[in-house]
Amino acid sequence: MAEVPKLPRAWVTRRRLRVHGLILALCLWCTYAWVMATPGLRDRNGIVKGADFLHFYTLGTLASEHRGDVLYDMPAQAEITQQRVPGVGRVLFVPLYPPQVSLIFVPFAALPYAWALLCWASLSAVLYGLCCRLIWKTCGDLQRDGRLVLLLALAYPAFFHVIAWGQTSVLALACFVLTFLALHSGRPFAAGLAIGCLIFKPQLGLAAAFVFVLSGEWRIVSGALVSSTLQLLVGWMYYGTAVLRDYWHHLKNVSAVMTQFEPRPYQMHSLRAFWTMLLPWPRLAFALSLASALAVLFGALLCWRRGGSLGVRFSVLLLATVLVSPHLTVYDLVILAPIFLLLGDVASADDALGKKVGLLLYLCFVLPLIGPLSIWTHVQLSVPVMVALLWVIYREPTSTGQDPSTGSGQAARRSTISAGFEAIPGRT
Repeated sequence: MAEVPKLPRAWVTRRRLRVHGLILALCLWCTYAWVMATPGLRDRNGIVKGADFLHFYTLGTLASEHRGDVLYDMPAQAEITQQRVPGVGRVLFVPLYPPQVSLIFVPFAALPYAWALLCWASLSAVLYGLCCRLIWKTCGDLQRDGRLVLLLALAYPAFFHVIAWGQTSVLALACFVLTFLALHSGRPFAAGLAIGCLIFKPQLGLAAAFVFVLSGEWRIVSGALVSSTLQLLVGWMYYGTAVLRDYWHHLKNVSAVMTQFEPRPYQMHSLRAFWTMLLPWPRLAFALSLASALAVLFGALLCWRRGGSLGVRFSVLLLATVLVSPHLTVYDLVILAPIFLLLGDVASADDALGKKVGLLLYLCFVLPLIGPLSIWTHVQLSVPVMVALLWVIYREPTSTGQDPSTGSGQAARRSTISAGFEAIPGRT
């Protein structure tokens, strides 16, 4: 009998994931603790602790005082920030959040800044952990790998940036997770209610709107319209018409303040940022970003309409959301957290697909760490890797077969998280 040749083992192994995850988690959070372990409100780099949260803290102050007249007034907000948090200096933030967002931070504005930041970071961490757990519970093949899932969740660079900057991106993650869970349980209108809550970060709803409208998912669309309208109505009822008018005016003219809105272009991870950094010709960069965004949107639409595994289709939707967003900072990549579980679970059924998807998932996970290198290279490597991952899924229709969350065919799959990331050929 002829000997069966041994196939090469995948580079991304379960043991390697555990070791790399542990090293990365220790490096990230020990560095964070060291940078933040200073007296006062500035870290070792001289930056205000939880720098972006300072803006939300000010918005909460304005809401508690019913100061809608300065909700979109940068100089006035800078003065109020100096009054509420002495010693931070004059800090200008571009006010582009819809008015209802300020109401979320009213309870935090009642606390001293340091305590408010601690409470917000704790809430963000708990919400992030809950989102990861809810997705993990739908992945039948990954149930015995809870410790590894927890370790990788802690090591995810996007989550680190959410905490470091005091951002709101975990709220967007929650919207997407609730949307997935509603679709998973066959409740499209509830899914629409969840996805419509993204009106507080409207750039993250562009891909979903495109896919759901052109797919004729009218129950999802109607739910999204209801929840987004209700959010805006809350802001209108609290502040009045003038504030909504100011918000719309600032939203239309965001291009005039884009350099202030994106002070760190090397931390941007979308097609627009990729072409803008790569090419010195703004018009050509815009044309290529528009063309590539349309290609991604139509690819996501075709994958969604093709049917099959909800985990795969939703992962494609998340990738498209990141790629086509006109403004996508490193902490917003936290919305991709579900794809590492969903794609890992689905890919465990196919050795060949698992090897392709595994390496790309690994790169999507770690490449945001080296985003600052694009200052010199002018190439944001995370973007082409995300496009490659989307392309592999698009070219592999077999990957969109049985939904693992239904429980069918799970016995035939290898039940380790490494199967998703490495899918070792020939292993039983």
